[in-house]
Amino acid sequence: AAVIVIAVIIVNRVPTVPVKNLNGSSPVNPALAGITGILMSAAGLPVCLTRPPKLVLHPPPVSKSEIKSIPGVSNTSRKTTKKQAKKGKTPEEVLKKYLQKVRHPPDEDCTICMERLTAPSGYKGPQPTVKPDLVGKLSRCGHIYHIYCLVAMYNNGNKDGSLQCPTCKTIYGVKTGTQPPGKMEYHLIPHSLPGHPDCKTIRIIYSIPPGIQGPEHPNPGKSFSARGFPRHCYLPDSEKGRKVLKLLLVAWDRRLIFAIGTSSTTGESDTVIWNEVHHKTEFGSNLTGHGYPDANYLDNVLAELAAQGISEDSTAQEKD
Repeated sequence: AAVIVIAVIIVNRVPTVPVKNLNGSSPVNPALAGITGILMSAAGLPVCLTRPPKLVLHPPPVSKSEIKSIPGVSNTSRKTTKKQAKKGKTPEEVLKKYLQKVRHPPDEDCTICMERLTAPSGYKGPQPTVKPDLVGKLSRCGHIYHIYCLVAMYNNGNKDGSLQCPTCKTIYGVKTGTQPPGKMEYHLIPHSLPGHPDCKTIRIIYSIPPGIQGPEHPNPGKSFSARGFPRHCYLPDSEKGRKVLKLLLVAWDRRLIFAIGTSSTTGESDTVIWNEVHHKTEFGSNLTGHGYPDANYLDNVLAELAAQGISEDSTAQEKD
């Protein structure tokens, strides 16, 4: 009992320790921290009580008059709807643009069906209308496959007139995705991101409602959810930040920002998910890795966009 009384007396005499946090200074007087501090001080050890960092997802409130358009970027929003694949060309006609026939194929595996290129294709699905022993070389990267396998791969994809090499991921044509309909807004706000004190911030707001999956989605006719919308994302209003924004607009128009699939966070299926182009969703912190400061982010996202076939040349293609 005496030990308990002494402990209470010590707790009651612990001085209030001011702790500085993201919202200013506030008094903290937890019994355990106080006792620990006294014992450490008695032992001659330095004591520093701090609060854990706070997640800051959004900027301070911004009035409508403070929101500005972004110089060099037209409009402040755009919508996307389902775009139909180009009609009138068979898969064989599409692939013909990207292939050169190989009369004497090397004695190595086709990395699609894993049969030798000198033997007929081993693909067992729906039968393409080309001979299974024909072999072709992709014109830019030079990788060689059964034409039969490439036609089958194209038929199993988005059928948008583009082809992606399964070995090196080189994209032929203009790659598009299966992002459901929605809206992308973008504008300037008068606050700076951590690590970018000399410029304002580009805020992007994505809005996608739940709906019914189309024929290009995993489960056509089944409903899909859209969690966490509207989603707010941030870029520095620097030269490179504006470059990233312009390429994100191309990705949005090509339906490549989002997809329908299984969430890696919650495990929920048939829901809207990010599609391999990372965004920063924390405004004033970087506790989850989705915020600032991050010195490599802009370069990393440019590389991710390039992997989707989107570079500065893409903006010119969109205007043609």
